[in-house]
Amino acid sequence: MAKLKPFQAIRPTNKWVREIAALPYDVMTNEEAIKIVKQNPYSFLKIDKPEMYRQSREENLYIEAGKQLEQMIKQGIFIAESESFYIYELETDRVHQYGLVGLVSTTDYQSGMIKKHENTRKDKEQERVWHIMHCKAHTGPIFLVENTLKEMGEDLASYAKMHSPLFDETFENHITHRIYKVSETEVIKKWMMQFESVPSLYIADGHHRAAAACKVAEKLGEAMPESKYFLAVIFPKNQLQILAYHRVLKDESGYTKEELWHQLNQVFDITATQEEVYLPSMPHTFGMRYQKQWYILSCKKAYLEHLSGSNRLDAAILQNEVLAPIFKIENPKEDERIDFVPGIESALILNERTNENMDIAFSLYPTSLDELITVADANELMPPKSTWFEPKLRSGFLIHPFSK
Repeated sequence: MAKLKPFQAIRPTNKWVREIAALPYDVMTNEEAIKIVKQNPYSFLKIDKPEMYRQSREENLYIEAGKQLEQMIKQGIFIAESESFYIYELETDRVHQYGLVGLVSTTDYQSGMIKKHENTRKDKEQERVWHIMHCKAHTGPIFLVENTLKEMGEDLASYAKMHSPLFDETFENHITHRIYKVSETEVIKKWMMQFESVPSLYIADGHHRAAAACKVAEKLGEAMPESKYFLAVIFPKNQLQILAYHRVLKDESGYTKEELWHQLNQVFDITATQEEVYLPSMPHTFGMRYQKQWYILSCKKAYLEHLSGSNRLDAAILQNEVLAPIFKIENPKEDERIDFVPGIESALILNERTNENMDIAFSLYPTSLDELITVADANELMPPKSTWFEPKLRSGFLIHPFSK
């Protein structure tokens, strides 16, 4: 069963927290990160994304990140806390959710109790191994989903309403982040005991950091026991939703419209629509913007009858039946002909992108949390870019040091 424990966090002082807290390193380009750091030299991106300064990734970049963190601790920008859990509250005009911040076990990840739904890349794992090793800490929390503790969300919300937050900051897009410290011994024991009954946790975001944390634990072993646990924020499933993750691509297929329609008709019924942007309202239906016109692609029933498991996911259908066979995009993570447009505010961007530097847009119905859990429980994998959670957690609020 799940091991969850409190930890002695390092956190920014209230004077510095707004400048420190930053979006995750992997949701922005190097150019975007450099621009942020130029405007705010205390942004946590200086520590979390040192690769922004180089085209090639080198270990010495992460050595420098560790030195930056050490220097900020010495300057008193970060301070040490007593052993505690924390509550991470996120509030927007659309969502209000509460996550429990603590440490989970690398052993649980390796045994499969903490379940994944994506493959990781060895080069990106190695970068995070370097980062953890030289920072001597886990600097960004893994986003986990819990599916069995029915009262978890209510318990966290009730605690938050009765206590004052350590941090209460509202950033762009009117997203408010609040962090509460939970240090009462009886509350800590209660939550630890509750998690002893949890059979599985599911990674929503942070696959590379979780895999890297396990490799660091193997390297450091008993020399640094804290390295056997990594930082996580656990949200109850009933407070979360996965948002749409669309695709835009360059059309280098050489097909005429008639030839393309012939290919698509093997799997889809195609209907033109006059909507400015077509966003699917049900699974197994896609929007396609082609030559400045939106079309609805509906999977044929006879085709769906032969699909099972992860192959029924809309992202898998699009990849297996359209992107790979028709447009020859076999590896969407690395192919420069494709890009991804996630999130709630994405609709009109699809038109903009296909008017500018891309030729075709595909809009998808969001993957559900039930689908994510089903795939993970079956030890199957989703196609790249199948899930997008919003709002994003901020890095820099809480750090888990494992070197005393």
